[in-house]
Amino acid sequence: MASANMLSVEWRRSSYSTNGGNCVEIGDGIADTVPVRDSKNPTGPILLASHTSWTAFLALAKATTV
Repeated sequence: MASANMLSVEWRRSSYSTNGGNCVEIGDGIADTVPVRDSKNPTGPILLASHTSWTAFLALAKATTV
């Protein structure tokens, strides 16, 4: 995905995130794609996931949360 497309992304953290600094942010604004980045390194690499993959990841994470 072209980096120009990433300029239109609006980043947000989970409402469950604390100020501990160990957060990921997901981006809104790109059709059919969920961009994910490390909140401590906003200019670093971005993982791109399909909505289907992201939904499956979240379901697994919720099911295995201790």
